[in-house]
Amino acid sequence: MTAATRLIVLNATKSGETALVLHTLSPAYGRRSFLTNVGRKTSMSLFLPLNILDAEVHENPRSDLWRAGNIRSACPLSGIRGNIYKNTMTLFMSEVLYRTVRDGVSEDGLFEWCERSIHTLDAMEGEFANYHLRFLLEFASALGFTPDIESLSPFAGPHLARLQTLLELGLAEFMLVPMSGAERNGIAESLLRYIGYHTESSLNVRSLPVLRELYCQ
Repeated sequence: MTAATRLIVLNATKSGETALVLHTLSPAYGRRSFLTNVGRKTSMSLFLPLNILDAEVHENPRSDLWRAGNIRSACPLSGIRGNIYKNTMTLFMSEVLYRTVRDGVSEDGLFEWCERSIHTLDAMEGEFANYHLRFLLEFASALGFTPDIESLSPFAGPHLARLQTLLELGLAEFMLVPMSGAERNGIAESLLRYIGYHTESSLNVRSLPVLRELYCQ
């Protein structure tokens, strides 16, 4: 059976010389990995983290690893791919999703929220250095445990007052809150602990130090 679907790339790992395993999020299958063939003419930029793709999935009841083919970009994300800061932020966002959402899990509305989040970052102009913090707060809500100051307080450490302020702001105002790189990093670590606790995950997000260094320049 073959079905058309939209995929968000969370990660991609090589499988031999001519194939990739794509770790994805989709509206039809939730978090699922697919095997896809790649050739010399295949542009590997197609599989960058958080790229949004259209694909045909070949379902195989005899295997857990289904195939995806006829893969093409659903939208160019030129606002992200032309900006090193946004690109680095997508590495962080995709790693959080990859490490949190387990294979086979299909959270209602998660794909649609994630797709909107990608488009929002792509379209942003001006200040967006706080966007990964907004992403983490909204991600928690998308997973079903809406953060409030009471539930965040055990994880917030010295950042409780700032988190209380951030929870009360809309997106535009959130982006304009002045913070140092160290403060952003501390808040991100607090929110990762909060999400990890609720999802029973150990979120050692390796791209966070890269994000911190880039935004401290």
